[in-house]
Amino acid sequence: MEFRFNENNYENEVIKSDIPVMIDFYAEWCGPCRMMSPLIEQFATEYAGKVKIGKVNVDEERALAMKFGIQSIPCFVFIKDGKVTDTVVGAMPKEALNRRLEKLAA
Repeated sequence: MEFRFNENNYENEVIKSDIPVMIDFYAEWCGPCRMMSPLIEQFATEYAGKVKIGKVNVDEERALAMKFGIQSIPCFVFIKDGKVTDTVVGAMPKEALNRRLEKLAA
């Protein structure tokens, strides 16, 4: 199960995480976001303990979305040691996301 990141837990769950983090910025009304959701859940289970995978609802967490300059969704932000290492906008194939997660986990 993926994490749910928000303003209250962001510092501890993302910035202070002892493992890399991937954030999926999404909205309930977004078709491509809904399409990616089962894949995000699958990878959250597969990468448990190696990469913390979580979601941020941009409609509920506007300040967090603004902090990352999110303008289009879905947007995937990859963070290691508290710093953004990669950002991808838009839906992507399973293999492409898997490659990015493997790189992040390395």
